[in-house]
Amino acid sequence: MFQFYKAMRRRRSIYPAALIAVLAMMTVSLTGCLYPKDQLRQNQVAPKEAVRSVQAAIDQFKSDTGMLPIQNSSAETPLYEKFKVDFSKLMRTGYLSAIPTAAFENGGNYYFLVIDEESEPRIKLLDIVTFQQINDIQSRVTTFIQSGGVLPTGQQMYPGFYQIDYEKLNKPEPAIRSVFSGQTIQALVDENGVVYTDYGLDLMPFIQKSGKTDFNAQLDLRTLLVDGSDFVPVKAPAYRWVNGEPQAVQP
Repeated sequence: MFQFYKAMRRRRSIYPAALIAVLAMMTVSLTGCLYPKDQLRQNQVAPKEAVRSVQAAIDQFKSDTGMLPIQNSSAETPLYEKFKVDFSKLMRTGYLSAIPTAAFENGGNYYFLVIDEESEPRIKLLDIVTFQQINDIQSRVTTFIQSGGVLPTGQQMYPGFYQIDYEKLNKPEPAIRSVFSGQTIQALVDENGVVYTDYGLDLMPFIQKSGKTDFNAQLDLRTLLVDGSDFVPVKAPAYRWVNGEPQAVQP
């Protein structure tokens, strides 16, 4: 593209009108190439609106068929990754006229999931950007350990969970943006080398909003994030209420 641009500049005295037209077209093209895809889309369909429309579609589908339009998953699939919406089935049967632009299947940044599938099915969103960031960190941690390195751990944040020493990984710390608060949050690694997203800071406003000062010791506090938003926590450990604060716990 840039070689063509130089050639056109050499001929500008011969084809001034053509040069102007081509440069205008190239400017638009380059802008599209350089601008981040997710910003270009500018949330053409707001996630909240998309959640409502897909919720209505699965409710009607279940009412008519007694089943849910979800993809198969294994027993090992984590809770908040388990049941992805089968958009092809909803489209084929006429329950949706178009796949939401927020959906991964249409170039968006979210997986649409069904949770509480056996009681009151609800649509929630899994942020693919965070999902990919954690997978990338996990890959680097695994490679580091397999190459003979010890766990790349920093400060202990919860019993058995540690900050990641990115200097050992020869990698800058990524900026992981929380869908719940918009703030930057961190990844953790446990003693088995498994990488998680830490939503401890995000949990506090949801806890305060609940108006409770104590919780059942067995309650998984991730449910507060899910019940209070359109999103699920991505690759997060379970959290329990311990000594007046949320604490990540081993499965």
